[in-house]
Amino acid sequence: MAEDLDNRKKRILQAIIEEYIETAEPVSSGNLVKELDCSSATIRNDMAELEHIGFLEKTHTSSGRVPSQKGYRYYVDQLIRDDNLTKQEIEIIKTRLETKVNGLEELAKIATTTLSEITHYTTLSVGPDMNKHTIIDIKFVLLGSRVLMAVILTDSGIIRESVIKFDEDLEQVQVDDLTYIFKNKLVGKPLEKLEGPIEDFIMAEVKTGINVIQKIIDEINKLLEHSKQQVYLEGAGKVTNMPEFKKVDVAKDFLNVLDAKDLVADILNTGIADNINVYIGSETEHEELKNFSIVTFNHLLEDKDIGTIGIIGPTRMDYSKVISVMKYISKKLNEDFKNGKI
Repeated sequence: MAEDLDNRKKRILQAIIEEYIETAEPVSSGNLVKELDCSSATIRNDMAELEHIGFLEKTHTSSGRVPSQKGYRYYVDQLIRDDNLTKQEIEIIKTRLETKVNGLEELAKIATTTLSEITHYTTLSVGPDMNKHTIIDIKFVLLGSRVLMAVILTDSGIIRESVIKFDEDLEQVQVDDLTYIFKNKLVGKPLEKLEGPIEDFIMAEVKTGINVIQKIIDEINKLLEHSKQQVYLEGAGKVTNMPEFKKVDVAKDFLNVLDAKDLVADILNTGIADNINVYIGSETEHEELKNFSIVTFNHLLEDKDIGTIGIIGPTRMDYSKVISVMKYISKKLNEDFKNGKI
């Protein structure tokens, strides 16, 4: 349960956090006198109280205070503005999201790039779980006597394709049989409803060579598994100019996190669907993330999952800007979806 701060302490905490986010310098009472219209002594007393209850910390090199992880959490939960966008930023978002796309996966990438452009942080996204989507078409195209291309299309517009090479010749009649078999067993089924390996659904109606069918099944399983692990990254170098990254250990941790695709995917998939989730410092329980914050958003367009988008940056992140951009992108996507633009 959050501490019950009076209005003046809330204003002081908010002012300190927002100034520290902007300057990366410890904030003293003198910085706040004009903005808060309070005496320096009153502000100092309240700052001391906020430090006592764990919302602020005192640095060794300055008489000023900096926010603690607990202070940032209170700010995000109680004090933040979520409409912190300029008219120019709104126009940029509108323009980017009006780009013609071939599917929801491509739309998620555009949203990720836009988020990085506006906030100047590193953004990440993980594609939607293929298990949540329904296969609407599967086809095979003979590219050569021993080369076959498999294409899977889902109801969300996601396309997966793979080129499969064989050690024996294939004929068009075999390809036609394969298309019939796979369509008959897979089209119209959500992948999460397939209670066992794809083999179980297909082997009963095999009409072609067992080696051929097994190789195709293996490739399709790889395609679907690969879909769950894809992480898209944008703006990896944008945060490295920030003061926090002058410390070698912080910069090293950041690069290690970006390189750990499984860790990133795990964090992005932890949040609540169709909601913004903020993880500050050690709240992620990953030691390498103790100096960073991550804001994630798993977006649904009606019942269609377009994947999860996240931002990673220092704990001195501009949470107000990040959350404002995420909420506006969500609003714009839903409006465009309802109006048939997506």
